[in-house]
Order: sequence, then structure tokens, then C-alpha cells
Amino acid sequence: QVQLMESGGGLVQPGGSLTLSCTVPGFTLDYYAIGWFRQAPGKEREGVSCISAMGGSIYYADSVKGRFTSTRDNAKNTIYLQMNSLKTEDTAVYYCATDLNRSNCQRVHGTTFYDHWGQGTQVTVSS
Repeated sequence: QVQLMESGGGLVQPGGSLTLSCTVPGFTLDYYAIGWFRQAPGKEREGVSCISAMGGSIYYADSVKGRFTSTRDNAKNTIYLQMNSLKTEDTAVYYCATDLNRSNCQRVHGTTFYDHWGQGTQVTVSS
């Protein structure tokens, strides 16, 4: 079973930055597209970004475009979500996800595109 692991969440003030990481110990993610999602209390899980296996295609939700950047370091088997200019409405549990049959993204895909998920990391933006 492939269990993704997110880290890097925390409490940050509005306008601040955080970098989330996603990895799977003992399993290479090099060949697979990775999506980032978030879920705020009482809301549905929404797609934030999708990055293809080699990082050549990256897509962002309109709500984070220009503020968030997804990258991957395949040598470290880690995918990152750099979040800048954070707003209170960015508060949510953030998840990474993958599908072992998909290496490319065509857009920010929905939850049904992926079949393996992490447990999530809490991001709270508050003064």
C-alpha cells in the first residue's frame, strides 16, 4: 500500500509563507503525477494543483494562482507546495495524492483522478 506523507503545515500570519512536502518512504514517486488538495471545515475537498511526473506540466486553481508554486525534486523523492501571500481563507487541511496509472496532468483534477492519498497536514492562517 502506497501511503503518502505530508509535512510542513502550521500556524502562519496573513501574508506569510509555508512550504509543504509530500513523500512516500521506500517508494519512488518519480513516474507519477501528484495533486495537492485542501479541505476547510464544512467544505468539500478542492484541488489546488497538479504537477506531472517530470514537472513539465503544472496547473493551479484560480484561487491560488500566482501565490502557490508546486515543484518536485525526484532525487529526493519529494514534491513541494510553496505557499506565499497566505490568506485566512487558505486555512485548511492540505493533502497530496497520486494515481499509480497516471504520469501527466491536463488540469487541476478532481478527487476521483487519484487513488492514493496522504493523511493531510493542517495549515492555519490567522493573526
